Amino acid sequence: MLDTETGFVECARPSFLKEKIHIMKMHDLASLCSAIIVGATLVVTPLTVSAKATEKTPFNDAWLTAKTKISLAADGRVKGRQIDVRTTKGIVMLRGKVDSDAAKFTAEDIAKGLEGVKRVKNDLEVVAPSAHEAMEENDEAITTHVKEHLAKDMHLKKSGIAVQTNAGVVSLTGEVRSLLTSASASWMAWSVPGVKSVKNDLTVKEQAIRP
Repeated sequence: MLDTETGFVECARPSFLKEKIHIMKMHDLASLCSAIIVGATLVVTPLTVSAKATEKTPFNDAWLTAKTKISLAADGRVKGRQIDVRTTKGIVMLRGKVDSDAAKFTAEDIAKGLEGVKRVKNDLEVVAPSAHEAMEENDEAITTHVKEHLAKDMHLKKSGIAVQTNAGVVSLTGEVRSLLTSASASWMAWSVPGVKSVKNDLTVKEQAIRP
């Protein structure tokens, strides 16, 4: 085509060439949008996966055993000194001896009420205590015996746990390195004759034990 003002000839672009240029521009725009979406996904996805992993983290057996021991020792209705607690795949097993049927079923209810426990197998045996076994010592003597028991344990003797007793209820305060150590302290104090229950106010340095 001749430009009448300049005198130059301007070649007309074929229609197929115009369509090709239009398609190339649309393709480049689509590629840019895809890159932006992929980039955003890479940024957001790790946070989402991490959050879900935290929410779905299950309680492990050691953690459930420790929490069960602490809870049993803290409840004055569970009168027993020879209870064994074990956990397998979320199933808590109670074995040993308690003083009454009420104590047996109370122990089961306590374990069932703990978060993460799937089921409780209660094999506790009811054995009435004899007169001399039921005799309680005074608070000062109980405190002394609890401290002696703690001092004999290699993991507890240097923990600096403070012990106080009021009407047979032992209070433990201080800081320990793990929940298992805290549970051991409760369990050991509860094994002392005359102790009605154990109030565990120990602070754990690390988080609750989970896999």
